[in-house]
Amino acid sequence: MRLLWKFADFGRAVRRRMRFGILSRAPIEILRVEWQADFIACDWLARAADEWDADLASHVSEENASIQALHDAIALRKLLFAEWPHAQTAHLRTFRQRTDGRQELIITGTVTSDAEISSRIASTAMRAKLLGFQFWFHGGSLTALESEEFAMNL
Repeated sequence: MRLLWKFADFGRAVRRRMRFGILSRAPIEILRVEWQADFIACDWLARAADEWDADLASHVSEENASIQALHDAIALRKLLFAEWPHAQTAHLRTFRQRTDGRQELIITGTVTSDAEISSRIASTAMRAKLLGFQFWFHGGSLTALESEEFAMNL
């Protein structure tokens, strides 16, 4: 029963701490959480572009959504290790909802709890890379990774 409470606590923590993003007010949707001794796996849908970005050029809106997805990946990593302090590694994946209803992988990574990055690094993308996330930017926007094996070779 305590294990179920732990997952419920995590769900409430996500809703409470990640209710709104920095660049989007859309909710984050957790797709899957798996916990095994010292390992966690978590998949989620990236937030949609903010409603107020509708009047911006499409490349600006896509760039904002991409930066928001990276911010969320970093924040979710921190939250997972805070909720499961005995976990040493986590496999995290971010998916984006396409207009045809399918989901595409845009960020993946196996990250560790002991990874530290300098606060002097201003680039969100560089902080995410240093923490162990893999992704591909093209024109300021995250592009779909063909497969997880491909993502690991980036």
